Amino acid sequence: MTDAAAAPGGIFSISGRQWLILLMVQLANMLFGMTITLANLVLPEVRGTLSATQDEISWVITLNLVATAVATPMTGWLSARLGWRSLMFSTVLGFTLASFLCGIANSLEMLILARVAQGAFGAPIMPLGQAVLLGTFPRHLHATALVMWGVGAVFGPVLGPILGSIATEAYDWRAAFFMIVPPGIATLACIWFALAEHTERRRIAFDWTGFLALSIALVAVQLICDRGQRLDWFDSAEITLYALFGAIAFWVFCVHCLTARHPFLNPRLLLDRNFSIGLALAFVMGMLSFTSLSLFPTLLHDLRGYPSDAIGLLIAARGMGNWAAFLVIVPLTRVAPRSAIAAGMALQAVSAFWMAGFDINMTEAEIFWSNMLQGFGQSITFTPMTVMAFSTLPKHQVAEGSAVFTLMRNFGSSLFISICVLVLIRSTSMNYARLTEHITPFNETLLFPGLPAQWNLETTTGLLRLSAELHRQAAMIGYINAFGLMALAAAAAVPLAALLKRPSA
Repeated sequence: MTDAAAAPGGIFSISGRQWLILLMVQLANMLFGMTITLANLVLPEVRGTLSATQDEISWVITLNLVATAVATPMTGWLSARLGWRSLMFSTVLGFTLASFLCGIANSLEMLILARVAQGAFGAPIMPLGQAVLLGTFPRHLHATALVMWGVGAVFGPVLGPILGSIATEAYDWRAAFFMIVPPGIATLACIWFALAEHTERRRIAFDWTGFLALSIALVAVQLICDRGQRLDWFDSAEITLYALFGAIAFWVFCVHCLTARHPFLNPRLLLDRNFSIGLALAFVMGMLSFTSLSLFPTLLHDLRGYPSDAIGLLIAARGMGNWAAFLVIVPLTRVAPRSAIAAGMALQAVSAFWMAGFDINMTEAEIFWSNMLQGFGQSITFTPMTVMAFSTLPKHQVAEGSAVFTLMRNFGSSLFISICVLVLIRSTSMNYARLTEHITPFNETLLFPGLPAQWNLETTTGLLRLSAELHRQAAMIGYINAFGLMALAAAAAVPLAALLKRPSA
């Protein structure tokens, strides 16, 4: 064996069984990642087919993420009761069936239910895959394994919009969900053989009180953010009830975790400094991961009239940034993990500030390179953040810690998407109202001879066209404000990297 093969962390020191496990986890991650970008890509077509508004169609994304966040903490218990192979097989099977149901949905309600099932079944895929890698690879190979695991996680979001846009243009948005089924079946076969030696089961108690209390609290927060704008916030009895039930449920969860002998989530995990800071970073990473994927398809489709295939290619630029980062992640994680985390967060802040500087005439090059920079920053951050978060955690707590880690990422995603959609809707309505204040017969600018003929104020058609243009410009301001919020979140997380403690070798 060569020196490179024998070197700690070298890819040639990975055994055949470990390669098979890596392939299985990558395939599962690819499936999960494909549905994230697919759903965002086809939202404009789905909204038109099912006659849904901007805030109604956002439930297709947010409730999927809520279901994922709620089901994620069960990963540790399910993996103990069912074993790694049974859990991974059943969760990918349910995920594949739910994807098929998304494709045959004929109403918004049915699509949302199928997406909730997709999120619930898909919830264990990433934390279980992460736990399998951390549990089967030695510590000196963790960085290498996580980077290679990340190839699958990145390949899905890149492949999803490319193949999804082709399927959507050739047929319709339903074909984008149907194309998940064949690779899902292939993944099932791979899981059965890769995890053949990991069928051990343990009978452990499940804390239903803690699980239900946490679930109610998470759902209440999500519903408040999603429906607050439409129902006028706390002037609505419904929103007040959500807040009351959520507060009570969270109080019960906290008290129960501190007093129960075997709580649903062990609060002692938070005593680990690196893991606690890692959770905060994971929450911010979740906020930044999928928000732009939710905003760009509707921005490009509604405001610029881009077709699905062009949108898919532009969104795929973020995956190219992820891939570019793979060239430097492993050495950066070993040599300067805290600097890598800070640099990655800073790059994401720069890319979001760049997006916040767009106007309605933004070019394809600006969209491409800003998304690519964001993807590069995300990959630079993720691997060292994950390695350092788990570096000081005992091995028997890795599965539970991985579930909590993924929970924070998913909840950060669903919550921040709702907040950004709220910012978009409020900004659009407020700026539209301000712009229309200037459309009066007394505004001499509107009498200027160079004004476009289609904006003739003396005809109904001209007024409607002018109103549509004002709404378009107001919506662009809303998107800019949402991107600015992303930039502030990324910039605020940069100092957290300095608080991480580098573990002893």
